[in-house]
Amino acid sequence: MKDCNAAVTPTEMGLRLERGIEEEDVDHTEFRRIIGSLRYLCNTRPDLSYGVGIVSRHMQSPKVSHMNAVKRILRYLRGTCNLGIMFPCKKPRGEMKLVGFADADRCGDMEDRKSTAGHIFYYGKGLVSWNSVKEPVVALSSCEAEYIAVAQAACQAAWLRMLLKELNAELIQPPTLFVDNKSAIDLAKHPSAHGKSKHIEMRFHFLRKQVNDKKLEVEHCSTEDQSADIFTKPLKAARFCKLRESLGIVRF
Repeated sequence: MKDCNAAVTPTEMGLRLERGIEEEDVDHTEFRRIIGSLRYLCNTRPDLSYGVGIVSRHMQSPKVSHMNAVKRILRYLRGTCNLGIMFPCKKPRGEMKLVGFADADRCGDMEDRKSTAGHIFYYGKGLVSWNSVKEPVVALSSCEAEYIAVAQAACQAAWLRMLLKELNAELIQPPTLFVDNKSAIDLAKHPSAHGKSKHIEMRFHFLRKQVNDKKLEVEHCSTEDQSADIFTKPLKAARFCKLRESLGIVRF
């Protein structure tokens, strides 16, 4: 693929990969070898997380369409080999804060209808943590999908807070988590008004406890400002490049 044409984004708009389709099989060993290499790259290239996560779901029985999606990621890498995360070398003025963004794409998996959740965290202006993963349960609404994504992000926020404390960089203010779904925020702050949330598994209500204990602040942000979108769905080129820049990924 070293002489291939470069792609602007790692995934095509509207990408939907399916299992068990009637297509020609591809070499399982080769497919898994490429996925393993791409997984390694995700440690330093968060812009690959969603695309690599999607194709990783089809390692058991890869088809031609799955390999084409992998080649799309390789084409994107061909044109962005000089990209990387830039950490600011100067300490910002004022207090260093831990700020996160959480988002979910409802029923993104066409096979089991589970949603894809994503979150990112900045310490000051530097990106320190990110994740794109399929949710463990099927969400019955967009509110529930977002609520589960935020709950998973809350667990990561709690861990980061303890880690910073061990490094003698304890936070003065609780971490702030930005979400673009007002219903999910309302569910976290005012559970008494939502009788329909009783079916949600108790482990996800860890978010509610963190908010009530003032250990986490959940705030609303517009969809345009939701940086975690890049971890939950395929995006148009302009939108993808804008969010990639917001992660601190620049050319060297």
